[in-house]
Amino acid sequence: MSKIEQYIHAATRDNTRRSYQAAIHHFEVSWGGFLPATADSVARYLVDHAETLAVNTLRLRLAALAQWHNDQGFPDPTKAPIVKKVLKGIRELHPAQEKRARPLQLEELTALTSWLERECEAATAGGDHKSSLAHARNKALLLLGFWRGFRGDELCRLQAEFVTVSPGEGLTIFLPRSKGDRQNAGREFRVPALSRLCPVSAYEEWIHLADIGEGPVFRGINRWGHLSEQGLKPNSVSALLRRVFDESGTSKHAGISSHSLRRGFASWANSNGWDAKALMEHVGWKDIQSAMRYIDVPDPFSRQLIERSLAKPP
Repeated sequence: MSKIEQYIHAATRDNTRRSYQAAIHHFEVSWGGFLPATADSVARYLVDHAETLAVNTLRLRLAALAQWHNDQGFPDPTKAPIVKKVLKGIRELHPAQEKRARPLQLEELTALTSWLERECEAATAGGDHKSSLAHARNKALLLLGFWRGFRGDELCRLQAEFVTVSPGEGLTIFLPRSKGDRQNAGREFRVPALSRLCPVSAYEEWIHLADIGEGPVFRGINRWGHLSEQGLKPNSVSALLRRVFDESGTSKHAGISSHSLRRGFASWANSNGWDAKALMEHVGWKDIQSAMRYIDVPDPFSRQLIERSLAKPP
C-alpha cells in the first residue's frame, strides 16, 4: 500500500468502512444489482426495501453507493432526481419514530456499582482473578462512561498513555479523534474525582489490578483471566451493560444500550440545574439540537407547568 493509499484509508473510520462494505455487498450480492449502477436501478433498490428497512438505513446504503461510484470515477447515481424523489416518498409513506436508548438513572448506577464492588471483593477473597478483573473493569466503564457522558466507541478508544491521573482531583483524557471531531484535531476531557461513585478511583483500581501501562484501557478478558491486547469493540458495550443488569438483578435491561450512559448523564445534569451551555461543553455537543435529543425532561407532559397555571385564580 502506497503512502497515498494509507492516508486515504485512514481518512475513513473503520466502522464507516465496514458499514459501507456491507451495504455494497447487500446491493450487489443480496439484491443482485450491478455496479456501476444506474439511477433507475438505485430507485428500484430503494422501492424493494422501503417496507423492510428504516429510512436511515436506506440513507446509509445510498451513501455507500455514492462513495463507491466516486472512488471508482463513475457518475454518482444517488444524486439523480428520481432517487431523491423516491426517498422522499418513502419518508412520507413509511414514517418511523426514532428509537432511543433508555437513560441510566442515578439510582441504577448506584445499585450496579454497589453490586460490582461486592462481587469484586468476594471474587478477590476467593482467588477468582478473572471475575475480579471483569467486575473492576465494568465498574470503571460504568462510572467513567456516565460522569463523562462518553459514547461506547469513545470508551473503547481510550488509551492508557493518553490518561493522566491527578490524585484526589481528577483525570485528564486525550482522545485523538471522536465522532464530533470532524477535523481529527483531538479533544481533551476532564473527569472529576467525586465523594461517591467516583470514576477516578474506579479507573485507578482497574488499571492497577489489570496492570495496564499503555494500550486500550477497556479490554476483553478470556476464560483464563488473561487480558486481550485489543480494546473492546463498540458493539460489545451494550451487551456488556445488559449482562451486568441481568447478573445484578438491579432492574430490567429493556432499552439499555451504550448510549444509556450518555443519555443518563444528560438527563441527570438537566434535572439538577445545568444550563444548556455547560452541558454541551461538558459532553462535547456542538449544537443545542444534539443536546436535546439526549435529555429526558423531568416533566415530559408539562403537567406540573399546566397545573400551576390552573391553580392561579382567573
